[in-house]
Amino acid sequence: MTARMTNPTMLLPGVFDALMAMHKAVADTGLPADLSEMVNMRASQLNGCSTCLDGHWRLARRFGVSDEKLFAVGAWRDSPYFTEAERIALEITEELTHLSMKPEAVSDELWERAAEEFDEAQLAALIVAVATINFYNRVNHATRQPGGSWKP
Repeated sequence: MTARMTNPTMLLPGVFDALMAMHKAVADTGLPADLSEMVNMRASQLNGCSTCLDGHWRLARRFGVSDEKLFAVGAWRDSPYFTEAERIALEITEELTHLSMKPEAVSDELWERAAEEFDEAQLAALIVAVATINFYNRVNHATRQPGGSWKP
């Protein structure tokens, strides 16, 4: 695959800076970086974004995600490797990524479980992180950014 154009996040003035500010705001809440990267991986798997998936497994590994988790993030429900907080984050990721399949995403029950695991700022950060990776996935699909073109 060949990219149709320069990635719009790099082409339009201010967009990349705004995204970096969002990433910093998420990180500043104390939401664990390893968890954020597993969220990025799962959304990218669901969206079929090879560009993001190829980059985010590398970042996840840098932040200490085990090979077992890297290989099993797509089957987290049936894998023994994930903590309760990670399971909640991955469930929220799936529901917010596949809105058309679950129009009432993030049930009250899931929200309550999340609120027990994360403080309010971290829960807000999780939602922003999911929205941000979905944004990147969609931009990459529209412009056909190839897997392997981003290696952090």
